[in-house]
Amino acid sequence: MSANALMIDYGFCTGCHACEVACKKHLGLPAGQHGIRVLQDGPRGLAGGGWEYNFLPMPTSLCDLCASRLAEGKDAACVHHCPAHCMALGPAEELAARAAEKTRCVVFS
Repeated sequence: MSANALMIDYGFCTGCHACEVACKKHLGLPAGQHGIRVLQDGPRGLAGGGWEYNFLPMPTSLCDLCASRLAEGKDAACVHHCPAHCMALGPAEELAARAAEKTRCVVFS
């Protein structure tokens, strides 16, 4: 069995911070500490017109990929609570193959 990884499709993140809240509650973290943090990039005007505004969920060193939840047969807290369904947790090789088919995915292990 391969190691688990977290895949995030940045093209669909809405910046709602549900992953941050769910992870913080699951890990029981104090104020100022996060297992995953949603970073903001933009807004900025594009040369051809229009705007770019991105939200980037970024796991921190406190993220343990919800090992205790997985042991109970549950999904990771961030994955379970993401309303945009832009996150997945599973075998690293499987998620890397899925990410290769997309343009804005990152896999963390």
